[in-house]
Amino acid sequence: MSKVKKLPEILSNKIAAGEVVERPSSVVKELVENSIDAESSRIIIDLEKGGRELIRISDNGFGMSSNDALLAVERYATSKIYDDSDLFAIKTLGFRGEALPSIAAVSLFTIITREKDSEFGSEINIQGGKISKVGDIGAPFGTMISVKDLFYNIPARRKFLKTIETEMGHIVDLVSALALCYPDIHFKLNHNDKNIKNFPKSFEHFDRVIDVLGSEIKDELYPVHLEDGFLKISGWISSHRITRSTSKNIYLYVNGRCIRDKIIMHALLDGYEGFLMKGQYPVAVLLIDIPFSDVDVNVHPTKYEVRFAKQQFVHQTVKKCVAKALTSSNKPKISIPDSVPANPHVKENNVSEELPFYKIEKEDEYEKPYINIKQGELWEEKEFSSFKVIGQLQNTYILCESNDGLIIIDQHAAHERILFEKLKNKASKIEVQRLLIPETIELGYREVFALQTLIPYIESFGLEIEFFGGNTFIVKAVPYLLIGKEVKPLLLDLIDKVIEIDISINFDKVIDECLILMACHSAIRANQSLSHEQMKSILSDLDKIQLNSNCPHGRPIWIKWNKLFLEKSFGRKI
Repeated sequence: MSKVKKLPEILSNKIAAGEVVERPSSVVKELVENSIDAESSRIIIDLEKGGRELIRISDNGFGMSSNDALLAVERYATSKIYDDSDLFAIKTLGFRGEALPSIAAVSLFTIITREKDSEFGSEINIQGGKISKVGDIGAPFGTMISVKDLFYNIPARRKFLKTIETEMGHIVDLVSALALCYPDIHFKLNHNDKNIKNFPKSFEHFDRVIDVLGSEIKDELYPVHLEDGFLKISGWISSHRITRSTSKNIYLYVNGRCIRDKIIMHALLDGYEGFLMKGQYPVAVLLIDIPFSDVDVNVHPTKYEVRFAKQQFVHQTVKKCVAKALTSSNKPKISIPDSVPANPHVKENNVSEELPFYKIEKEDEYEKPYINIKQGELWEEKEFSSFKVIGQLQNTYILCESNDGLIIIDQHAAHERILFEKLKNKASKIEVQRLLIPETIELGYREVFALQTLIPYIESFGLEIEFFGGNTFIVKAVPYLLIGKEVKPLLLDLIDKVIEIDISINFDKVIDECLILMACHSAIRANQSLSHEQMKSILSDLDKIQLNSNCPHGRPIWIKWNKLFLEKSFGRKI
């Protein structure tokens, strides 16, 4: 008996659905992209129970004939490619029809569509991949696709869906990302008959960007523009004052397609070199137009990943463009090369970032430029407070003299560790300052549920926050160490961490990350002038904590240049 069998078409479609349809947001992505390709000017997304029970996409695009609609739900049918050359120069967001049979195989699927010059529309009903009804129907021009009971016939897949709030969060993020790229389309998102997002058509692209990202950063966004005949780059990037703890607020597009690309992400962050602290990310919207034949969008079934024919050139051009936008905005200057040199760290198929390290070729103590004593070993002087403070270097490092050399302390890293230990150990009662005028904060759909989950846990650290309804929260009190600091950036970073790390799975890690962020936002910054008394106070506080070698992010707090190394460096006899 033969062991090799040809799979039934329905089973093949279910397997294909596993690659394309990961969750409700995957269905929304495929269907909305089809609507965009159909030149729609209005797209309405209706959902029930986070997309589990219903996903309905309605558009006013050019629609399909009855024959085309029937073909669209067949495997390997598409209106987007016709020969091999089209496959490697894709000009659309998807292949209309290519995802439909996969979606129809795992749902109760209905398509109603009508072309502008047709008297009637066409209706096709499919149950689990089998066509159950085909007929004419009265309908407005355009297309409406309904997907009910997603994964109803694959219960093992359905049980892996997350909560309604989590699935809705993914969908809201997706629709917002698409709205950012297509300001000439009206997007409307409804959930359980309640409007969640409404992005009316914008005549100015910047208006749509502000509509999606929020008006509070309007004055902190810098335009990006470059056009060299091969590559066109446009968009907006935030100043160094607007940062996030994750890359979630970086939106990248290639030829109108929302992507996640290491090359462009690496180039963007390289352009910010000298402007951002480690672990911080900007807010950015970058739109790149490149010849279709120079980018491959078929790297992954979801088409989120792309591959460039000229990766080095794209990387360096994006980096140069971002750096130029920052330097032309009356911010601290950085040098921009006139030409675009090859980057040795950009490989042909991936980008690797060279990390700093300190190499000691000999074990001879005379050769060691500095010593960073491991935690638990004793100083010769045994206490930080015994050091003589010499002063500050670049308003960032505290210089101290010890009996055996020069001690250099990173003031931000040191203060961050001190505050983190105080928060975590609660050795002394955290002082709380009630706000005379409570601060009102508006959040996005996904952020609302994350902050509601977090509120009970951060109250003990002095943050008193109350849900006010809708997308609004009120901050009534903050720990004393946050007085004079902006609260919203901290809350956004905390929320990003809760979303990134599921609090139900790793509670301790989430709380630690929250405390690290609170300490980081409260700590003395680099480029901040300190008095002699303030520097001595930091040294004294370092003596009061056990872990004083590294900041909570893992960076060293101090280094030591020993006397022997200094004498050899200056040619003194030893």
